[in-house]
Amino acid sequence: MKIILLLTLILPGLAYSQSKQPKVRYEYKKFEKFDFDEIGIEGEAGSPGDISISPRVRNEFKNRLPERQNFNKEMKKAIEGIR
Repeated sequence: MKIILLLTLILPGLAYSQSKQPKVRYEYKKFEKFDFDEIGIEGEAGSPGDISISPRVRNEFKNRLPERQNFNKEMKKAIEGIR
């Protein structure tokens, strides 16, 4: 049983090590010249028209917190904490 287990672990490693592929070497052009005068572009330059995005409607939400007239209690506590 141990022999079968060892063979199943070792054989795939041996098979992978024997199948080495030759290294591929890429060569790129060192210089390429573009002549933009010869390139002809046909078409019209214009505004997008109806394709543009229209502004969306803004929602205004109500403030659900009660509005306070003053913060005297909190200010007194803060002053006492500094002293």
